Amino acid sequence: MNRSCVNCLKTMMILLNFLCWLCGAFVVAFGEFQMMHSRYASLVTSFWPIYPANTLVVTGTIVTCVCYLGVLGGLRENRCMLITFFILLFILMLVELAMACVFLVYSREIGTFVEKDLMRSLETYKESSPDGNQTIRDDFDAVQYLFRCCGVHSEADWEGNVPISCCAEDPCNSVPHTNWREGCHVKLGNWFARNFLSTGAGVVSLFIIQFMCMCFTVPLFCHFRRRGLGYK
Repeated sequence: MNRSCVNCLKTMMILLNFLCWLCGAFVVAFGEFQMMHSRYASLVTSFWPIYPANTLVVTGTIVTCVCYLGVLGGLRENRCMLITFFILLFILMLVELAMACVFLVYSREIGTFVEKDLMRSLETYKESSPDGNQTIRDDFDAVQYLFRCCGVHSEADWEGNVPISCCAEDPCNSVPHTNWREGCHVKLGNWFARNFLSTGAGVVSLFIIQFMCMCFTVPLFCHFRRRGLGYK
């Protein structure tokens, strides 16, 4: 392999890894943004370990670290870095593929989890004092206000003790007032499903870029090994 081909492979690998690093950094930032602005974590806890925001932060952090190793290995023509990068990237791709499958499975069953957790949160809200379980109370009020819904299935779930966040009027200063008729189960379930599908699609896109990085790493590593380069 002549030097021009090697330089071309190095350039492509470095550019792809840099692009992958940028994607990982964006994923971390987007996950942090979701964590700061999400008001539903205390209400839906069944799939908290694979909550979209958590998954984005963890995956993005690992991707940025691994891709940085790939950029350094290409720039320094270091075989040790390249083989380490290749192994870590291969493991990461397997994990991402498994995650994408999990997201697809959960997106089909998400309605069941959301309904069960919302009913539990609603009962906690009804049974708590005005100063008790403040996080659940605030989050449930936020969901009803933002999604323009009331209760889990309808306002009947509140059994007559309907919170002000269900009010459909603005400003809500009349008694009795009109409440949102639709329950939060369907709306919040659709919101989670969209987030799971978009997260799964992002993971698949990142998987494709990483696969291309691996394709450029193999010939570079073989060239450096034949030339006896790469351990300095």
